[in-house]
Amino acid sequence: MPSSDPSGPKRRGAHGNPPNRFGIPHHEPDYSQRDADELLQELQEVPTEYIPDRTRTVVTENASPDVGFRYSINPYRGCSHGCAYCYARPTHEYLGYGAGLDFETKILVKESAPELLREFLSRDTWRPEPIALSGVTDPYQPAEYRYRLTRGCLEVAAESGQPMAIVTKNALVMRDLDLLRPMAAASLVHVNVSLTTLDAGLCRSMEPRTSRPEARLRAIRVLAAAGVPVRVLIAPVIPGLNDSEIPAVLAAAKEAGARAATWVLLRLPLTVAPVFREWLARALPERRERIEGRIRAVRDGKLNQATFRVRMRGTGPLAEQIGKLFRLFAHKYGLDGELPPYDCSRFIPPLPRTGQLRLF
Repeated sequence: MPSSDPSGPKRRGAHGNPPNRFGIPHHEPDYSQRDADELLQELQEVPTEYIPDRTRTVVTENASPDVGFRYSINPYRGCSHGCAYCYARPTHEYLGYGAGLDFETKILVKESAPELLREFLSRDTWRPEPIALSGVTDPYQPAEYRYRLTRGCLEVAAESGQPMAIVTKNALVMRDLDLLRPMAAASLVHVNVSLTTLDAGLCRSMEPRTSRPEARLRAIRVLAAAGVPVRVLIAPVIPGLNDSEIPAVLAAAKEAGARAATWVLLRLPLTVAPVFREWLARALPERRERIEGRIRAVRDGKLNQATFRVRMRGTGPLAEQIGKLFRLFAHKYGLDGELPPYDCSRFIPPLPRTGQLRLF
């Protein structure tokens, strides 16, 4: 069972911010004159701040050969799930924030995301292909309870027959079953559920504000029963920590109704590494050296590899062993195939909110 730090923020993956790599001033607080009990309570209760994001575009394009989609939407920047390993943490540094606690507590909200998606899909140049909901931060993180931007984007997609691929580790996805069921019947949606571990204690420590494993499995069951194609992602696989769970996770995913599965090796780019290492030393001090050693064993002695086609799978005998283990059990449980193809022929450009047709 991972240990916890009673003086640290409650249910947060990070307990501070590493210095911003772009040279933005880094402040170290001075607590020497503070009352101890008052300070302890203040440090434990770090609220989540929601900040309006006035972005003028919402669909982004990537050319990475490691990612299974070309276009994506992220309604939120930052993620209060607080996963200690989250590869998206460095994106907050571009905004002048920290990759640690700031990433979890300062959430930028793209309040116009559904309208911006509508504008994008109405372009004459758009040729329909799947768009991923997420890719950086979770579209069903706690902010979605309040802002419902992911649902708004799905409503636009359903109206126009636009195929969507959802990536989440939050059972809140079940809320939108009324949209997902008919979209699935029309071959317009896939849902990818990240299931990192079946150990509720490890999940609570490493992924503090997301759904517990049993809730994610329940979401898979509900989606599958409604005819929604579900793929399970064991992401990330952390050598020495959860790689031994691969067979059990795949068995549970199959029993819940998943149709396919894949995996991604832990990535620790840039300022993700100090956040993850701090969590590891705090939560699993007796296993820290062994886990770090295993991580280096699949990364040519380093903590990270940025090379395309290598960064998601690693190198060396241990990485090959993990890959073989996954393939063996994915085949055993019939999870080594693909999800049904999307039907892009149903696409019709959406009308503007006014309902007014364009003249040109």
